[in-house]
Amino acid sequence: MNDHIRQLLDQMTALEGDLRRAVQEQEANLLYRVKGKKVEFEDSVREAHRRLKTGFFHWLVTYRPQNLITGPIIYSMIVPMAILDLCVSFYQATCFPIYGVVKVRRADYIVFDRQQLGYLNFIEKFHCTYCAYGNGLMAYVSEILARTEEYFCPIKHARKVLATHARYHRFLDFGDADDYEAKLERYRVALGEKTPPGDA
Repeated sequence: MNDHIRQLLDQMTALEGDLRRAVQEQEANLLYRVKGKKVEFEDSVREAHRRLKTGFFHWLVTYRPQNLITGPIIYSMIVPMAILDLCVSFYQATCFPIYGVVKVRRADYIVFDRQQLGYLNFIEKFHCTYCAYGNGLMAYVSEILARTEEYFCPIKHARKVLATHARYHRFLDFGDADDYEAKLERYRVALGEKTPPGDA
């Protein structure tokens, strides 16, 4: 990877971090404040949420029937997701310290805060909790696998890959064999020192 591309990637990472912080600040200033794990809304917003809440029976009558029919299929996926969570967490807990790789913080990816929204009934909050777990788990697993890939084989593919993880763009170009072992060692050392790209 040439220096110009590396500089552009560094600028992109910095801008993504700035954008994420700016959006979070704007959202917080407009609607709510986060204090630890608690989200606090202004009184007027909290009252508006209460008025917008759909009661359970009204929700049940107006809800799409196909969603209720497929519910057991969707929620049965909790079993493989929980097994995946357990296995990947065990893997990083045992192997990452041996490799000298900084562990991925599960709480950075799996966040449960939507149940604090007053306009959702208890079924909607349950749905949100499930989705937060599923999507958060996939992001958590993806970051663990990304660090594993960076440790063992930080090489880009010859073909274009959709939806690559944040670390991928810094990998070595396909076929770049010059000083491969030395470059690989630099990646490994860096994994013990820094946070993932875009997490700062």
